[in-house]
Amino acid sequence: MSAGGGERGDGGDELLPKLREFEGRAATVGGVGRDPVNAPMIRHWCEAMGDAHPGYRGPDAVAPPTMLQAWTMGGLAGHAGRPGRSDTNDELFALLDGAGCTSVVATDCEQEYLRPLRLGDEITFDSMIESVSERKTTKLGTGYFITTRMDVRAGGELAGTHRFRILKYAPARRNPRGDEGSAGVGAATGAGRTTDTAITAGTATAASTAAPAAPVGPAETVGATGFAVPVGSAEPIGTGAAPRPGSSRPRPVVNRDNAGFWEGVGHRRLLIQRCTGCGTLRFPWLPGCNACGGPEWDTVEASGEGTVYSYVVMHHPSFPAFDPPYAVGLIELAEGVRMVSNVVGVPHDHVRVGMPVRLEFRQYDEELLLPVFRAGAGREGGGTAGGPATSSATPGAVGVPSGGGS
Repeated sequence: MSAGGGERGDGGDELLPKLREFEGRAATVGGVGRDPVNAPMIRHWCEAMGDAHPGYRGPDAVAPPTMLQAWTMGGLAGHAGRPGRSDTNDELFALLDGAGCTSVVATDCEQEYLRPLRLGDEITFDSMIESVSERKTTKLGTGYFITTRMDVRAGGELAGTHRFRILKYAPARRNPRGDEGSAGVGAATGAGRTTDTAITAGTATAASTAAPAAPVGPAETVGATGFAVPVGSAEPIGTGAAPRPGSSRPRPVVNRDNAGFWEGVGHRRLLIQRCTGCGTLRFPWLPGCNACGGPEWDTVEASGEGTVYSYVVMHHPSFPAFDPPYAVGLIELAEGVRMVSNVVGVPHDHVRVGMPVRLEFRQYDEELLLPVFRAGAGREGGGTAGGPATSSATPGAVGVPSGGGS
């Protein structure tokens, strides 16, 4: 089986044999981490992820396993000019760009941990193109799943393996009615450059062997459980535009770990998990407490008040049922946890850090009820959590919990 599923074979695809010549080619040989494993980076990571495990603090601290890739990254300076880097990725992407596969979206990653990384460990790594799938057609368009494998070493000893999979694709054509059609790989689809999208799953499992996930859409993010969940704005704000004909909003992924949350949403209640062992609140929903490790929990209902802790404005790429630009906020609830959702009620360029917001629930269709946050309706602005759903017929992007608890 090749990455992305399906039996290997070209199936009449003239491009595939050229792409598969890259399998096994080194992308980096003898790469060197910019910094040794260090306490400040570990602290920043743990604060961002809301992970207070005592093993990540103090003179004998180890790095969280999911930081494996972080020690190899180039930062804002990028990888240009760094030792060991080859032109393999550039050549592969140029071949795909020339065939019309000008867009890219990350789909999933797999990590295997062989030994802990400790303070002072010097990191080196090698990477290679492990596999190229057959041509695949997805909701986004038609293209190829590319899997890159990275072996990470500490002091010359293999510490872990990181596999990162992307879909490099030609965007599906859309006619004025919003219907979709294949863009046709192999035929140029106009000028453009690759969108460098990086989406990082919040968790990984030791020696994981999970099958490739479905591609994450350009208007989606990956929550701390590693599942793809859609985000966006719920109006789009300030435009009053009608819904895109023929488009529908993606549904959130409901699983045994977060089913209680979505049951609460169905009753217009925003529920936060609380550890019954130590009392720590956590969000998003997880099977165990990240403070004490306890498995038992109950819930508290959020008051609905919060502030914009951070935000981004999505401009590109466009996606059915999402009409950019729109604001996506990291909302700090009054209870202290944070969640990713829509910021509505003001134009996207009026959203600001510290802006008070208030929870409301919106009914987008007969089945889809979602929590969003209305700007300017915090402690001083009124608003009612769980009040009547807005009856507007304007298009909404889906806002669902992601982000880390704190």
